[in-house]
Amino acid sequence: MSAIHRKLVAVLCFLAASFCVPAPAALAAYPERPVTIVVPFSPGGGHDFTARLMAARLTTELGQQVIVVNKPGANGMIGAQSVAHGPADGYTMLMSSPAEIVISPLLYKDMQYDPHRDLSPVTLAGVTPIALVAHPSIPPGSVAELVEYARRHPGTLGYGTPGTGSAQHLAVEWIARLTGIELLHVPYKGAGPATADVLANQIPLASVGMAPVMPNWKAGKLKVLAIMNPRRLAWLPDVPTASEAPGAGAVDVVQWMGVFVAAGTPRPIVERLNQAYARVLHDPEVRATMLAQGVDAVGDSPQDFSAYLDRERAKYAALVKDSGLTPR
Repeated sequence: MSAIHRKLVAVLCFLAASFCVPAPAALAAYPERPVTIVVPFSPGGGHDFTARLMAARLTTELGQQVIVVNKPGANGMIGAQSVAHGPADGYTMLMSSPAEIVISPLLYKDMQYDPHRDLSPVTLAGVTPIALVAHPSIPPGSVAELVEYARRHPGTLGYGTPGTGSAQHLAVEWIARLTGIELLHVPYKGAGPATADVLANQIPLASVGMAPVMPNWKAGKLKVLAIMNPRRLAWLPDVPTASEAPGAGAVDVVQWMGVFVAAGTPRPIVERLNQAYARVLHDPEVRATMLAQGVDAVGDSPQDFSAYLDRERAKYAALVKDSGLTPR
């Protein structure tokens, strides 16, 4: 080998080494700066509560400050899009719901992101029942009574949800369609504002996750008419399901909090985040705190969460089709 060839080989080896060494070192050092959790809804709901609880615990687990940023709007799509189009470096996470991940692609033709392509699942953080709640001044105390009341007062009862096409919206529309009643949908930018307006008697009803409902229900400021689960929950044994009302059908809709990062985030970073969430979500104290707010902690693997998402997509495809809502 000539001297020129030897020099060329040496230069190539040096360049290869310079490109290869920093990447693993950078991954091993992650995170080197604060991490953000984006909540695509207004403060006061279950996603906001869960994200803030996670942020406090993850700050210790990751050794860097974890902050929460609320980016509400467009039924969660504004916040989701900001993460989907952001850097794939693990420094920005999304605390998502079914709406902007599995339902919106069924309802909107011109979404600015593809949840399946542009976001990578980290873990299912928690699941909360969707509750149909009412102001105490409203006569109905159950879904069956609500149906009879709505038939006597058609088109006069408004109900709030976190947005059009949300799981909460679809659940009520499913009940209304099967029972033949007419309710007025009032979309909000989150469960917190919708719940607040029921508390203030600005609207009579809301379909929201249990997190903003629990303290007000326990204090007697709200009535829980039913939850949208297929069967009663062991930790809410006295709360009936909507399916128990005659003609309401088999309602099986829950609200979940799923963590995502931008697609293309290095697998070691996704695994690092998953392990950190798992340690937090499997901690007995954290689980008790979440359950007291109506959220059942999960903390599964990215693979298990992906399989869960596949089942959710199939379920909501059928639910949207039966609801009569058309893509726009």
